[in-house]
Amino acid sequence: MRVGVLTGGGDCPGLNAVIRGIVRKGVQEYGYEFTGFRDGWRGPLDDDTVRLDIPAVRGILPRGGTILGSSRTNPLKAEDGILRIRETLATHGVDALIVIGGEDTLGVAATLTDTHGIPCVGVPKTIDNDLSATDYTFGFDTAVGIATEAIDRLHTTAESHMRVLVCEVMGRHAGWIALHSGLAGGANAILIPEQRFDVDQVCAWVTSRFKASYAPIVVIAEGAMPKDGDLVLKDGTLDSFGHVRLSGIGEWLAKEIEKRTGKEARTTVLGHVQRGGTPSAFDRWLATRFGLHAIDAVRDGDYGKMVALRGTDIVRVPIAEATARLKTVGPELYEEVSVFFG
Repeated sequence: MRVGVLTGGGDCPGLNAVIRGIVRKGVQEYGYEFTGFRDGWRGPLDDDTVRLDIPAVRGILPRGGTILGSSRTNPLKAEDGILRIRETLATHGVDALIVIGGEDTLGVAATLTDTHGIPCVGVPKTIDNDLSATDYTFGFDTAVGIATEAIDRLHTTAESHMRVLVCEVMGRHAGWIALHSGLAGGANAILIPEQRFDVDQVCAWVTSRFKASYAPIVVIAEGAMPKDGDLVLKDGTLDSFGHVRLSGIGEWLAKEIEKRTGKEARTTVLGHVQRGGTPSAFDRWLATRFGLHAIDAVRDGDYGKMVALRGTDIVRVPIAEATARLKTVGPELYEEVSVFFG
């Protein structure tokens, strides 16, 4: 049995832990061989492979990023994409693919299995924690920890100068990073994509904070939108999955706050810092378990499934179900944390 492994979409801490778990158990317990595909779906499209064995995964547990590389390649939009993937798998004698990725990468895996009969098993990866079929995705805990530490640091410099600091974090459609890090870091306002915000209300929270002789911290997700506005884009280009590049809502909000309150406001955009560095202990634990259970699914021939965390158990769910809708922050939860705003 030869198993292919690829990591697609944005990188995140914990990807190497998954690869290690897959290879270690696959070789030691089942005697499988492994082929790694480089740069996500580009690897099987262009026949770009790397050998995966136990020496190749030794020492990678604490490393961020992915030893396989990643990209946002969409093979369904490539010329003869399905045929090229079939030919690559046949060339290397690959019997099944383990696909590690988020909504877009796993959506391709679901189509390949359900429509084209290419056997795939999915592993959920995204710092946004927005896949509905799993309680948590690995990478999220590390991103929240990085953002929380940044907010802690921003408090001290904000209070030294008595200025507003706006911290922009990742979160295109879901505000989980903003919500968790903002609450953990004691932010005075948390703005997320699920709830359009009123700039005047944000300014009122800022003013209230200054009256209490403290400098306010506003945490905002990159996909958050004002009630009377739209997404702020870095540029108008689209990736192969049709996504625009977001960035700039934090800078826009800081200017509005400064204009309306007369208080100096600055912006910190965490950006890819949230994706980088060594994974947290929880992400190493979760990613490793996902890898172990993914290779078990291959052994069982349970294709078209994704491993998922439910409570403390790892279960299998259809990939199509996992990517059918995003998990977003509900209004009740947002209302719960809003007691700390202002």
